[in-house]
Order: sequence, then structure tokens, then C-alpha cells
Amino acid sequence: MNIPNKLTVVRVIMVPFFVAAFLMDSDWAALALFVAAGLTDTLDGMIARKYNMVTNFGKLMDPLADKLMVMAALVCFTYAGIVHPGVTIVILAREFLVTGLRALATTNGKVIAADIWGKLKTVSQDVG
Repeated sequence: MNIPNKLTVVRVIMVPFFVAAFLMDSDWAALALFVAAGLTDTLDGMIARKYNMVTNFGKLMDPLADKLMVMAALVCFTYAGIVHPGVTIVILAREFLVTGLRALATTNGKVIAADIWGKLKTVSQDVG
């Protein structure tokens, strides 16, 4: 497994730690984990493209890791009353739909990688 893929796996592993920190009212720890996840996302993409380490695993798991972190944050924010449940439902439905379509494409031997619009959406969600 190459370095970008390891960073993606680390990002997935960070999700339950983010949720735990949030639920324990460790706001700074939760923020640090969320920011670290965003930085590893940027770093793994830069490394993968610069050193031609783009893999099918990365094309599939990188966007999934992003979705897991964003979905976890939205659910936590909804639980805390920060985000309206309707907003969370709409965003989660869209994320599940896109992930499902990617999984369906994979069963047909096609990998749908994130494009620039997906990356911009992720950045705007992370900042939000």
C-alpha cells in the first residue's frame, strides 16, 4: 500500500476519534482531528498525482473517507443542535447516492474518480 492510500486509511480511522472527541466536549481535539483529516486529504492527493501513485483504491476510498468525516461532523452538529436535521438529511442523501453510484460503476469495472467540482464541494463542506 502506497503512502497516499495509507493517509486515506488514517483519515478513515480518524472518524471515530473525531466523534468521540466531539461527544466528550473536547472541542479543540475534535477541531484538530477534523483539520488533520482535511490536511491528509490534500497531502495524499498531492503525493498521488506528483509521484504517479494514483490507484483504483485511492480513487474509490479517498472520496469515501471525505464523506465519512463530513457525515460524522454533520451528524454530531445535528445532535448538538448546531445544524438543522433537514440539512443533514439532504446532504447525507446526496452523499449516499453518489457513493452508491460509484459502487455500482465499480461492479461494472469502472472507477469514477472525484473531479474538480467534487473537490470544491468537499473543501466548501470542510470550511463550513
